[in-house]
Amino acid sequence: MRIAVGGIHTECSTFNPVLSHEEDFRVLRGAALSDTPYFAFLRDYPATFLPTLHARAIPGGPVARVTYEALKQEFLDRLQQQLPIDGLYLAMHGAMYVEGMEDAEGDWISAARKLVGDDCPISVSYDLHGNVTQRIIDAIDMFSTYRTAPHIDVEETMRRSVSMLVKSLQTGVRPVVAWAPVPVVLPGERTSTEDEPAKSLYARLPGLDTTPGIWDSSLMVGYVWADEPRATAAAIFTGTDAQQLTACASQLAEAYWQAREDFVFGCETGSIEQCVSKAIASPTQPVILADSGDNPTGGGVGDRADVLAELIRQQAQGVIVAGITDAAATSAAHQAGTGVTLSLNIGASLDPASQPVLLDAQVITLLDATTPGTARQAVLRCGGILLVVADRRRPYHNLSDFHQLGLDPLQAKIVVVKSGYLSPDLAPIARPNLMALSPGVVDQFVERVPRLRKQRATFPFDKDFSYTPVVTFSARARF
Repeated sequence: MRIAVGGIHTECSTFNPVLSHEEDFRVLRGAALSDTPYFAFLRDYPATFLPTLHARAIPGGPVARVTYEALKQEFLDRLQQQLPIDGLYLAMHGAMYVEGMEDAEGDWISAARKLVGDDCPISVSYDLHGNVTQRIIDAIDMFSTYRTAPHIDVEETMRRSVSMLVKSLQTGVRPVVAWAPVPVVLPGERTSTEDEPAKSLYARLPGLDTTPGIWDSSLMVGYVWADEPRATAAAIFTGTDAQQLTACASQLAEAYWQAREDFVFGCETGSIEQCVSKAIASPTQPVILADSGDNPTGGGVGDRADVLAELIRQQAQGVIVAGITDAAATSAAHQAGTGVTLSLNIGASLDPASQPVLLDAQVITLLDATTPGTARQAVLRCGGILLVVADRRRPYHNLSDFHQLGLDPLQAKIVVVKSGYLSPDLAPIARPNLMALSPGVVDQFVERVPRLRKQRATFPFDKDFSYTPVVTFSARARF
């Protein structure tokens, strides 16, 4: 079996003013794709996997059209070189937005379908925060998505997608995809699978997989910060039995709809002022305070200094702020060297909607970029605050992100990270976890986010409307 592998994986807030370019992507080409640990699991299957191109970027703003077109064309050229193939596996995210384009994944996948032809089965894996369209459903044969948020089942999901493809090629059985969109679009922080009702809803999926005629069951939350008509939740099933596919998709879609009012944040929330005040007063530490509206792993810009300003105003002590994207401040720190005190404007270097903070800070630690595409960083001290700045957007969600800078979150009173729900590394040490409903392009208070392009009533922006699941099959369905 000859199976080609490729894809593009990013998440784009349409409210983010900063375009993503090719330098923002980690692009794996040819052998580099085969050799990366991300795709190492493919060696477990009795097939020859043919690498093409896989591009992955930290979530952010819309992808520049010229960047997208160049990556897509290179992918198609590399895919063309691998023909003939027996199958195609695409590792996607599902929430990409390209400037001037509607349904970017639909464009990518349908272009691949046109190239490989109608007889070649295509299987895709998605993030549960992706968005789906009929165009995508019509172009594929198998679909699987993450079942955890935070995402700890990435490889497991990719394996499900590849296993279905291998099964289809070995048996000659061609499954089909059916889906039922649900007019609900909520932030991931209100739909974490560690909290109810998402926990129970996603716990149903393994059992549904064992239903005769069902190969895979998926529940999409969708991506709320894309002001696109396609932004919606959905129940999506792969299988061979039309009756079972219809019944299972309808039941899961209805269950999600009935639970829509029950989704809440899994931690204490409040305004920036409230969260900073509570963090200072907390008898336990470290308090992990999430600056949710500027979370770079959700599509945020990463340069807002609103929380920093409030920490200074309230004279907080024992704080680590990790981090703020500010290339100018990072460069100034590196030019000055450790021990030097600088007067700096911090933040608002990318997003014109925010305000910078003017402060005097001593340079404590400098860290050069370790590999191409990584950030140059600096640790600055301003009173009782240790502030991390970086010359490019990046998250600080792992303990190793702090340790490489000589910082120990366990010794801090307050640790501020640009995040929504906390990563598996940080959540266990939070004493407690507070989430500031801060402003930004991934504002968790989604009811105040503009929805100008939705084509039908959608919860939570609309409340007084009814819904009955309608299941639609892929145009490739042949029963």
